[in-house]
Amino acid sequence: MLNELETLSQNIGRLIEINRLHHEARQALEAQLAQLQSQCDATCAELEQVREERNALQAERDALSAKIDDAQVRLNAILEKLPRARAQGEPDNQLDLLEQSPSAAESNAARHGENA
Repeated sequence: MLNELETLSQNIGRLIEINRLHHEARQALEAQLAQLQSQCDATCAELEQVREERNALQAERDALSAKIDDAQVRLNAILEKLPRARAQGEPDNQLDLLEQSPSAAESNAARHGENA
């Protein structure tokens, strides 16, 4: 009977040790879980911030695209108002558009000579 009590006592001691080890392991896992939960929360907050930045950049891109489209429309309207290219026989010089008379051209040349 003494042997049985000693064996029982040893078994109880082992069970207490096993229980203590399991308890410590559970506490370590709970601490690790809390740390991972904290990291997960931080990552989720960072993800939300990145999404907000992405949405802001998309809105900015869309606004710039709209401005580019408006500028293209205005540029096309301006280009439509410009005179077309001249035919082959017509002079290309814009000074010819002034249609100065030969005497006016000579008096301009004389004035420039006097000022020089």
